[in-house]
Parts: sequence; C-alpha cells; structure tokens
Amino acid sequence: MIAPLQKDDVLLADIHSAENDEECFHLWWLGQSGFLLKWDGHFLLFDPYLSDSLTRKYAETDKPHERMTERVIDPARLDFVNWVTSSHNHTDHLDGETLTAIAGAVDGVTLVLPEANIEFARERLGDAPVKYLGLNEGSAKAPGVWEIAGVSSAHNEVERDELNRCRFLGFQVRFGPFSVYHSGDTLWHDRLVEQFLGRRPDVAMLPINGKKPERKVAGNLNGTEAAALARAIGARVVVPCHYHMFTFNTEEPEEFMAACERLGQGYKVMQCGEQLRVEREENPCSGWKRALRPKDRER
Repeated sequence: MIAPLQKDDVLLADIHSAENDEECFHLWWLGQSGFLLKWDGHFLLFDPYLSDSLTRKYAETDKPHERMTERVIDPARLDFVNWVTSSHNHTDHLDGETLTAIAGAVDGVTLVLPEANIEFARERLGDAPVKYLGLNEGSAKAPGVWEIAGVSSAHNEVERDELNRCRFLGFQVRFGPFSVYHSGDTLWHDRLVEQFLGRRPDVAMLPINGKKPERKVAGNLNGTEAAALARAIGARVVVPCHYHMFTFNTEEPEEFMAACERLGQGYKVMQCGEQLRVEREENPCSGWKRALRPKDRER
C-alpha cells in the first residue's frame, strides 16, 4: 500500500497553514482525480473519492477494485469546504459515502456537476443537505469567487442526454488572476482543444491511465496524450492523476514525464497528499519541472 506524503492531521495542518493570498494558490492531490484548491482563503474540491465503496462493491467480481494508496483524509474532516465538483456519475467521481460525509460536516455545500446528471446525483445522495449547480458544455457560472465553465469530455465518447446535455464534463475554473482545468475522465476528441478560448490554464489536471479494453472500463488519456493536450491548451504546468488508486486500472507516470520533456511542457508529478503552490505567471513557480521546449534545447 502506498503511503501518502501527508495525511490526516499533518495534511490538515498543511492546508490551514497555507497562506491566504490573492497572488498565489495551493493545490493538494487527494488521490485518483481528487484535488483540493485553496485561493485567498476559499476552497474548491474536485471529484473526491475518499472511501472504500468501490473496493467493497466489486470485491467478488472480475474487476476487483483493490486499493493501492491509503486514504489521505476522512471526508468528514473537510468541514471547511463549501464547493465540490463531480465531473460525471462514476463512483470514483460521484462517491455517495464521500459526499454525504462532507455535506454532514459543512454548513452548506454546493455540488457543481453536469446538468444532465442532477437527478442521478440526487438519488445517490438521498437526503444529504446538498445544493446542485448544473453546467453544460460551454456554459459558465460564477458562484462566489469561482467562475466555472463546462468543457465536454469523452469517456469513451461525448455522451449526451435527450436534451443534448453532456453527461461527462471537465471544468475550467477562473479565480482572480488564475485559471485551472480539471478534465474529469476523458479521451481526446475533436472539440476538446477549441473550447479553450481566452485565458490559458495555469494548471491542468489530466488522467494518464489510458484505455485498455481488457480492463472492461471506459478509458482515458494516456501519458503521452495528456502531455500533448496540456501543450495544446497552453497549460503552464500539467499534473497527472487517475492512477495509483486501483490495481487493475493504473499506469506509472514515466511515459507522461518523458512526453512532457520531449514537448517542453511544464509538469509536476505529485504524491498523494502533496501540496503544489502556484504564483502569478510572471513569478517563478516552486516545486514543478519547467521542461525546456525542443527549440530551446538546441541552443
């Protein structure tokens, strides 16, 4: 079992001690596709999976979800988080145990999700005190300090409901002088890059576990594709995710790292529970690899 770099009390101390400053933001990887964003004292939690619900559910099946990394935090201890995303309905992105625990600990939590999935989420979360904020491809809403836009994702395809609403979304979030992109689960598709108009992401959080039919689950970008997507959308730094959670559906980050180096794409391979601090673009960012672009290596 992989031990997080920080967990429980140590992780919480790091979160609360991170400065509240408009000139930088902080990001923690919580495992799988879960990330906690902190900016100027405000928090946004992306797609948390902080239980063993899938391990129990699939224990006696042909695709057992054996956990690889220890749980980084009890979700009930995230009582300072008021905004949470769910990119789609799969349990590692819409986990009832995680979300009901957070909702029970917080005085008001809003779940940002595809509009097409609201009724499904209501059924899964039952009577949990959750407000639902629905988005669609190309739509943007500005709850509080966050401006959140929906970006269509393909898992394995760009799936829509009878009202033509996307069931799988990524989120481009703008706040102060910054922007981040969390893709959810996605493959590359024809309209993916063209949706990034305007401010380029300071950080892109992209899956690297790839697509292998023998796994019997929908696929994602592989490491090479994730690096290329980050380069195509102009991300300052890309962070890989969706690996080291389940033994049957994982990859190692070396392919991703090599691709970033070839493309000159900035990247950071995080350990579970690790913090990434990002400053304005004109200032140096600490803790991530600033890869040289190919033309610069020739000089």
